[in-house]
Amino acid sequence: MKHCCPICRKPTDSETSADFPFCSERCRLLDLGNWSSEKYVISNPVFDESEDEDSRPTARDDDDDNKDAHG
Repeated sequence: MKHCCPICRKPTDSETSADFPFCSERCRLLDLGNWSSEKYVISNPVFDESEDEDSRPTARDDDDDNKDAHG
């Protein structure tokens, strides 16, 4: 898979680079340093976990569904 290094934008390839998606160990370590110094942040969750929990069927609901399907 061909890709550009997220740090220096040099082309890199997953088949030839051990540091993929980075082009080198230097770029990989720079990225790690950016995360460590909180230069990168995840501002909002992709989904609201409380909404997801409310919409999930409980284990008991799943058992009831299986009894209807098999019985």
